[in-house]
Parts: sequence; structure tokens; C-alpha cells
Amino acid sequence: MSLEKENVKSGEIIDTKVLKKLYQFVQPYRGRFFFLVVLTLALALLAPTRPLFIQIAIDDYVAMGDREGLVKIIYLLVGLMVLQSIVQFAHTYLSGWIGQVIIRDIRIKLYRHLLRMKLKFFDNTPIGRLVTRNISDIETLADVFSEGLAAIIGDLLQLVTILAVMFYIDWKLTLVSLCTLPLLIISTYVFKEKIKVAFNDVRNAVSNLNSFLQEHITGMNIVQIFNREEREYKKFENINKDHRRAHLKSVLYYSIYFPVAEIIQAIGIGLVVWYGATGVFDMDLKVGVLISFIMYLQLFFRPIRMIADRYNTLQLGVVSSSRIFKLLDSEEHIANNGTYAPEKIQGDIQLKNVWFAYNDEEYVLKDINFDVKHGETIALVGATGAGKSSIINLISRFYEINKGSIRVDGTDIKDYELNTLRKHIGVVLQDVFLFSDTILYNITLGNPNITREQVLEAAELVGAKRFIERLPGGLDYNVMERGATLSVGQRQMISFVRAMVYNPEIIILDEATSSVDTETEELIQGAIEKMMKGRTSIVIAHRLSTIIKADKIIVMHKGEIKEIGNHEKLLAEGGLYAQLHQMQLKSMVS
Repeated sequence: MSLEKENVKSGEIIDTKVLKKLYQFVQPYRGRFFFLVVLTLALALLAPTRPLFIQIAIDDYVAMGDREGLVKIIYLLVGLMVLQSIVQFAHTYLSGWIGQVIIRDIRIKLYRHLLRMKLKFFDNTPIGRLVTRNISDIETLADVFSEGLAAIIGDLLQLVTILAVMFYIDWKLTLVSLCTLPLLIISTYVFKEKIKVAFNDVRNAVSNLNSFLQEHITGMNIVQIFNREEREYKKFENINKDHRRAHLKSVLYYSIYFPVAEIIQAIGIGLVVWYGATGVFDMDLKVGVLISFIMYLQLFFRPIRMIADRYNTLQLGVVSSSRIFKLLDSEEHIANNGTYAPEKIQGDIQLKNVWFAYNDEEYVLKDINFDVKHGETIALVGATGAGKSSIINLISRFYEINKGSIRVDGTDIKDYELNTLRKHIGVVLQDVFLFSDTILYNITLGNPNITREQVLEAAELVGAKRFIERLPGGLDYNVMERGATLSVGQRQMISFVRAMVYNPEIIILDEATSSVDTETEELIQGAIEKMMKGRTSIVIAHRLSTIIKADKIIVMHKGEIKEIGNHEKLLAEGGLYAQLHQMQLKSMVS
């Protein structure tokens, strides 16, 4: 398992290109977004009203003994507070709503993008990392809108408004109030840098946890078979310690910063009280102004304390966005530029001078040439790693060839519309994957055009109907994750039904009976012959006894075709196929 480490450089400037890409997802909701901007401006303008009205109440009404005027100003103050609360509610709800609909849209787009990626991409990318991209990183984007960009803009506007009002009321007292501001700015900057690194460590730790858990829960049977529970537990314990350490580091910085900020604020308020009290004693300053300045300072310092935290939230959101957009911008998807989409095909297949490598120039297939005519059955045999499965992956365009061409009915498979090409090819793999859902869903894969009657007919054909009907609920039986409640043979038979129900013109069997016991194999061998009847069939065979009747047998070795012919011809030649056949006979006898 590769552990993910993606650091954010200290002092990194926010990438405006990423913000522009994010804004593209805001476009469908720009009316609500601009209304959010209006609400942000309204909150900034309402922020200094409470101290201002309290100052007026004390200096103009309390000091003058004007009870009626005091009642009026109190009513007005309460009304403004209610209005501010309403605006605050609307702002909080709307920013959260925009964040959620945007991450919904991004998550859908990202998942749709992943559905079109080449299998090579999934071969090289840890699944846990992709889960982190689709879950954790996208969740971070919600904070960009609810606690990041809009909140920072609101805080900055609030600071400007409060400063303007303070200077208007008393510029000397304002300068005294700001004496401690440089200390707060320095401590805020240091906190911002430290917490940014800590947050990045937390995200890396979360990604590593996701990758580790996904891999080891999926492969739990291997862990237990080889008695690796204690060792894997210790590895998880270490990863979890890193996760805890990263979180505690961020908690430590918060624990230091906020008390320091409170002390700096208290010093500022103390200076204001000292200077203002002197002015009050000398009759140069009104009491209401002094009280309002104490309130202004509290309002002023709070956004500064929050900006550092919100800036990091915004920056982490941008980092997550850049990771997501890097994945969305990836070109590792199968090009679907073909337009040929026939309703039916004959099933003629031609591979001409095909070369293929999973990585660079390390070819696993070398100059492959063979034809399969409509209705023919060919078998691919050879040792593990000979390139048999690679051929069927290329025919279905799960991977792209490096050189040569593959044609179906004389048309290059790249010219086919991708969904159409795969619709005409039914594949039964050795490793059957079943989703945590009903048998019906696992056969139809949610296709509404396939009826229960069609499923039962296909199940009857391959001999699976009897065991399905014996299950609780029949077709509605939930097979649990990866088909854990079914035997290997039952899962394999469901995969046969799944291939048959789509009625493809080309059938590919990738060692489809190698995991089935002899009794079950005999049960479905006749069904396989029925499946192949009238269809072009390609069979990858582990047991040579299953391909004796094949029209053509292709023997492969280290990515090359060594022999082609039927069973009798290849045995008579005494070559590689004859050796494989002899080895299997000996293993059966022993």
C-alpha cells in the first residue's frame, strides 16, 4: 500500500485558476450566490450598529434623563438585533445550501468521470485515494462556501466598517485601540502557517487510513489465512497514531493561539479603558463613547482571530479542489469518438499485428494475428502470464492497443460507439464480482428493459434457476457484499445468467469454469454449449478438457502465438499444446 503525501508549501498563494474553476460550478446558482453577497454586505453594515446605538442611548438619553427617548432607542436597537439575526440566519443557511449543492454536482461529475477511466488508471491508483477524493476532499469544498470565501469577505468588510465608524467617532481613541493590533497580526500569521501544515498532515493521515482500511478489509481473508492479524493490527495502530498526532498538533496550536489572542485583546481593552477613563475624568470624552469602543474592540478583534482559521479552511479547500480538478482533467479515459452503433452484429473478429503493453514498452502481447468467424468457437490456452486475458480486455476496449488493429465485422473497434460495442459482447470472468444487492439486480445491473421472465429464462438455460428458487426470496435474495453468502459455483452461475440475459452476439469466457467443482462444471457445460450456439465465442481455458470441441485453439507463450489448430491437429504436432495436455493428464491420474 502506498501512503499518500501531498504537502502544501508554506506561504503558498491561493490559486486563482482553481477558484475560477470552482466558480463554474457556482454559475447555475449565481442568483442565490449574488444574494449571498448582498447578505454578506448587509451583515458587515449591521455589525457596528449595536455599539453605536448603545452609545447614543447612554450619552443622549441616560445622561439626560430622557426615559421616553431611551425606550424608543431600545425598541429600535431590539428591532435591529432581530433584523441582524434574520440576516445571519439567511446568510448561514444560504451559504451552507450553496456549498452542499455544489459539492453534490462536483461529486456526481467526478464519479461519472471515474466511470469512464481506463482500467489501467485503477491498476495504478489506490482505491482508498479515490475514495478520499470523492468523499473527504469534496466535503472540504463545502467549507469553502460556508466558512471560507464568503466568511472571509464578510469579516474583512466588517473590519472596514467598524474601523470607519471608530475613526468617525474618535480618531485618537481609535489609534489607542489599535496599539495591540500588530501583536495580534503577528500571532495570527504564525498561527496560520502552523495550522496550515497541521491540517495538511491531518488530510494525509485521513487518506492513508482510508487506503489501509479499504485494502485490508477487502483482503481480510488473506490476512486471516496467513495469520497476519497481529502484524496488520500494529501497522494500523501506527497509521492511527500518525492520525492522532496530526490532530493533536492542530489542537495544540488552537490551544495556544486563542488564549494569546484573548490576552492581546484584553490588553487593548485595558488601554482603551485607561485612556478613555482619563478623558471622561477630564470631561473630554463621554461615557457612552468609552463603552461603545470597548464593544467595538471585541467586534474588531473577533474577525481577525477567525480570519486565520478561515483562511486555512479556504486554502485547504483550494488544495482539495486542485486535487479534484487534477483528477477531472486527467485524460486517462477511454476515448469514445466512434459513431458506429449497429443494432445487431455478425460477430466476426480480426486481430492484425496487435502489440500491447501495460507499462511503456514492456509488451505483453507481440504481433498477435488471428481471425474468428461468425459462430466459431476459439480457445486461448497457455501458461499464466501468456497474455490470454489481455486479448479479451483489448477486444472489449478496457485497454487500448499500442500498435495494430482490432476489427469487429470489418470495422475498427475504435469506430464503434463504446457502449454499443460492449453491448454486443458478453464476458464471464473467473473472478465474479457481485454487488451488495439482490440476485435480480446483480443479473440485470439495474437495466429496466430486462424483465424477471427474461432473467428466469436465462437462469433455466444455464441451470441456475433451481438453486435461485431455493434461496429465501428467490431473485430478491440479497447476496451481501461481493456475494459472500453464495458459494463460488453459485456466483459463477449467476455470472453466466448475467451474460446470457443481455443476449450478446459475442461470448467471452475467461476461465469461467476454473473455480467450479467438477459436478457443477458438468452441469453447466451443456449450458455453455447452448450459449455458444450461433454466437462467436472466445474461451480462455484452464482445463483443456473443456475446449476439445473448439473450432480453433490458439496456444500462447510469453505474449506470442506459438500454435494454431484444432485439438486433434495440435496433439498430432506434439508441440506446446501436446505438452500441456500431457501434463494435465498426469495431474488428473495422480
